[in-house]
Amino acid sequence: MSTEIRSGTELPAHRTDVELVTDDHLTLVGELAEPLGRAARGTLVTLHPLPTAQGFMDSHVLKKAAARLPELADIAVLRFNFRSVTSPRGTSEGTFGEGESEGFDLRAAVHEVVARGLPTPWLVGWSFGTEVALKHGLEHVAAGNVAGVVLLSPPLHRTTDAELARWASVDVPVVALVPEHDDFLQPDEAVRRFAVAPNVRVVPVAGAKHLWVGERYVRTVLDAVADLVVPGSAPLPTHVDDDIAR
Repeated sequence: MSTEIRSGTELPAHRTDVELVTDDHLTLVGELAEPLGRAARGTLVTLHPLPTAQGFMDSHVLKKAAARLPELADIAVLRFNFRSVTSPRGTSEGTFGEGESEGFDLRAAVHEVVARGLPTPWLVGWSFGTEVALKHGLEHVAAGNVAGVVLLSPPLHRTTDAELARWASVDVPVVALVPEHDDFLQPDEAVRRFAVAPNVRVVPVAGAKHLWVGERYVRTVLDAVADLVVPGSAPLPTHVDDDIAR
């Protein structure tokens, strides 16, 4: 017998509470979810939405990635709270940095997965998290520590055209999933803004909105991410055996 994977389903994984220490001496709280009993084939470093709009490591798409992808696609998922952010896991030290000092947070997260020897890390930013990835991710691409970047609902509020243009020369995949009905940046405007970095692939998602509400759109995101990180892993199963679902 099988059970449908629903919004609250948490599949088996090896889950470890982690603390990340930044170069400016702050401690951030997070969680690493890895495949249970086998090695990961890929890794996500997730960057959550805007802290001042209730974004945190448990924002639903990222929480569902950690709940499903270790089991369904052998992908390890690191989630953490940016500086100043609170979740049930705890509170990260520091104050909100408008996307600037969060570059230290990103560096600590990338260093964590590299130190653990986790394979092919991808940055997955959502909304504000895309701004942090675009502003600060290039150093990690240049160092060979990032295999690709996924941008979910990029608002491009804090990222300048000059910062975008620096991505024109990268040789790793950069994919922007842009909701048709996004509140801040819709597909046509996204194509125009990203024209300064034509290697960024803009993928419109019909019917979706900025927050990816609804299981249909969560599955669209997770399928796209999984197939980029572990090619051939999508479409992900929508049902699992009763003995592993909870």
